[in-house]
Amino acid sequence: MAVHPAVDATRTSTRRAAGQPLAPRLVPVAVHVLGWAGAAGVLGLWWADTTSVVGPAGWLTDAGRITGLLAGYACAVIVVLMARVPWLDRTVGTDRLSRWHAAGGRYAISLILAHTLLIIWGYALTGHAGVVDQTATLVLRYPEMLKATAAFLLFLLTGVVSARAARRRLSYETWQFLHLATYAAIFLGFGHQLANGADFVGNRSAQVLWYAMYLSAAALVLWFRFLIPTRSARRHRLAIAEVRPEGPGVVSVYLTGEHLDELSVLPGQFFRWRFLARGMWWTASPYSLSAPADPDFLRITVKALGGHSAALSRLTPGTRVWAEGPYGALVARNAGAHRTLLLAGGIGITPLRALFETLSGDLTLVYWARTSADLVLRRELDAIAAARGARVYYSVDEPAGHALPLTASHLTALVPDLGRREVYLCGPPGMTRAADTALRAAGVAPRRIHQESFAL
Repeated sequence: MAVHPAVDATRTSTRRAAGQPLAPRLVPVAVHVLGWAGAAGVLGLWWADTTSVVGPAGWLTDAGRITGLLAGYACAVIVVLMARVPWLDRTVGTDRLSRWHAAGGRYAISLILAHTLLIIWGYALTGHAGVVDQTATLVLRYPEMLKATAAFLLFLLTGVVSARAARRRLSYETWQFLHLATYAAIFLGFGHQLANGADFVGNRSAQVLWYAMYLSAAALVLWFRFLIPTRSARRHRLAIAEVRPEGPGVVSVYLTGEHLDELSVLPGQFFRWRFLARGMWWTASPYSLSAPADPDFLRITVKALGGHSAALSRLTPGTRVWAEGPYGALVARNAGAHRTLLLAGGIGITPLRALFETLSGDLTLVYWARTSADLVLRRELDAIAAARGARVYYSVDEPAGHALPLTASHLTALVPDLGRREVYLCGPPGMTRAADTALRAAGVAPRRIHQESFAL
């Protein structure tokens, strides 16, 4: 398939992003309050079922009960956080949900470990047995405990794999595959909670509540991560039209399909793409649209940073694609904003390039890269700037003397009205941290700084 002439991404447009979603600052607070309220309710199960706590064995056992209840609740919460519920994604933001999910996972694994050790120790004191003998008794003689032991080991494996030191040594694809073990661990560990938990045995109301919580979480995952993407794939029938080189290790992938106008994607958002090619179909990777969505085509621009992204250059026209989304809150936040600054680093230009074409008002873009060859989509950016009277500044490390320091003083000198602008930021973690620090030092209110990052 060849790209239709209208697909040429060098054209410019001043159309505004319509249907911009509101992102009330109260939503993250409300989600936190709801989460802690649920934790308090779970603790209420222990409180209602406990008349007194006597002796070291009692304190250890009840501490084990509490940590077990909280661990079970945390498992349901972390599943909901990554169920990719569109409303949560657009109001809270994908990166924030990812950080909450990662923090919740650490809490859950810590609680599971504490629950295991406290219960074994408490039961050993109660039965006047050794810790090893008590462990063997629990695992081999209590119902559902063999599956719970397998779940415990899977949680530990996931925790080790998710640690930053280990995570850096794994490819994105391997980490994603191993991370799916969390679902298996939650499934395997569920039964022992109801079979052995003192707060559930004989308490029908508590059992119904627990089933409702876990079934609701499972339903959200099934609906938003499996059924809706499957329906979308059948509806839009996306396929690759062209793979076009853009620079060293960078390609743009053009996709065509049916009913693309129904996707309701906003500039700055991304999809999770599953390319149905050999060795790639089982991985869904997040890539932002690098041009506003068009009724006839979509475009992503990707830098080879791993096995999956590098393989995109070898894809052929006609390859079928599943796209899950759109996701992301890096979209036009303030419809009345008349001054905007875009700060891009490296391949982080992709969502900002789409915003650069569609945002209205006084617009300035600053783009950092290692060399001039790494300034992806430069011709398009220059064409957009010329068509709408916007300003573009480029900064490269090589050759020397062409770098713009990412400091408050230099940004203010470049953009004197910086404190009154909405700022959109996307790039490597080091660059975004430096930019965020510089912007705040320059007097930009945190509510005016919009960014999304996926480096957890």
